[in-house]
Amino acid sequence: MKRLLLLLLLVFNFQLAISQTFDVVKIKDSGADDKRINLVILGDGYTSSELSQFETDATTFMNDLFAEEPFASYENYFNVHIIKVISTESGASHPGTASDETSYSVPTQTVNNYFGTTYDSFSIHRLLYTLNQGTISTVLAANFPAYDQALILVNSPYYGGSGGSFPIASTGQDSGEIAIHELGHSFVDLKDEYYPGDALAAEAINMTQETDPSLVRWKNWIGIDNVGVYSYATSGTASTWNRPHQSCKMRYLGYPFCSVCKEGIIEKIHDLVSPIDAYTPTETTISEASFPLNFEINTIATLPSNTLENTWTLNTNSFASNIDIVSIEESDLNTGTNNLTVVVHDATTQLNIDNHESIHVATVSWTIDNTLGVQDAIANDFNIIMYPNPSNDIVHFTLENTLGNDVLVEIISTEGKKIKTINLSNLETSQTDISTLSQGIYIANFYQNNVLIASKKLVKN
Repeated sequence: MKRLLLLLLLVFNFQLAISQTFDVVKIKDSGADDKRINLVILGDGYTSSELSQFETDATTFMNDLFAEEPFASYENYFNVHIIKVISTESGASHPGTASDETSYSVPTQTVNNYFGTTYDSFSIHRLLYTLNQGTISTVLAANFPAYDQALILVNSPYYGGSGGSFPIASTGQDSGEIAIHELGHSFVDLKDEYYPGDALAAEAINMTQETDPSLVRWKNWIGIDNVGVYSYATSGTASTWNRPHQSCKMRYLGYPFCSVCKEGIIEKIHDLVSPIDAYTPTETTISEASFPLNFEINTIATLPSNTLENTWTLNTNSFASNIDIVSIEESDLNTGTNNLTVVVHDATTQLNIDNHESIHVATVSWTIDNTLGVQDAIANDFNIIMYPNPSNDIVHFTLENTLGNDVLVEIISTEGKKIKTINLSNLETSQTDISTLSQGIYIANFYQNNVLIASKKLVKN
């Protein structure tokens, strides 16, 4: 589920990229790069003699980021790399042409920096930006193509920054706050919770034109942590758009992310990285069984208290829970083929999961032949979406998993009566009519190979 730059981009820029290689330093190492989210920080306006200052500035931002929830809880899911890009001159350009220049006291200057970052972009002084997005992509392709998110720190003491594919922030006033806010845009597609203008208004995790609290995307948070449906304004187009909170970091610097934005960030983290870091045994092994057989998973713990939970199932029967190592004796096994599965999910209270559309689970399954030993070990990550919830009539189910396996969905009543069964294929959306059901709460259980991997409440209006 992690992305790489297109091979075509690498080939197209090959000759150019040769001359754009710089020193790359890993300043945070939480694990293997292919099992972590790789945040890459590039500098602009740092001369060769200022590269040590760039590393200091990047480390300061990193520390600010991982002091902020929910990044603090999921710090172990990130690696941080820096690319020591060398500029000819120090700082950022400021042409002095913005319409709001009188509000600032910043010297006018033209700076020959590497990426061309400049204040006064789009006639807004604080909009520190560059149109040279291709240059950024080329440097990343040449130096760290497996990045998940890149960010530009500009060596300037004046307030400024911008969003876009690559968030940009100066090292001046509120640098860390600006960079984290802009990362919310670029990494998670969060919207500004001050009105950003008609061109940037759109339906998103934290922005909607829906006014009914039972239908908004953040309906599961209404009435919790001051989440509601708040209009951006009292008149004009802005009054038709709504945000979930009155004092989120996506509106004001110096405030935490609201619960809705925190949840969106965590969902993005789960989209990119499996909570299962490693497992043993790992390879297909056909050998004489020696008991006890030991099975272990290593997970990427959340902080400060690990919120990951797991359930072990042997031949569809519950075997153990919330432990990382299990031992199986010969007496635990049936004659012939057996299946051991562990399911891992995140039980953090920062996800209000009962009514939330998406759930993420990770599994490892081992096939055990009672006469030959462990024959196979397979890991799989599931993303399951159920919407709308609550619903009057039609419920949609969408499945994505790394192995392409199908999932069986069973809708049951709270009394345990099976109401409906749906076969859910990978990368397809299934529609289920629940209009004939009585109002109330039902349970949707999701099974892979007869093993329960997830459950969700389904509310019928």
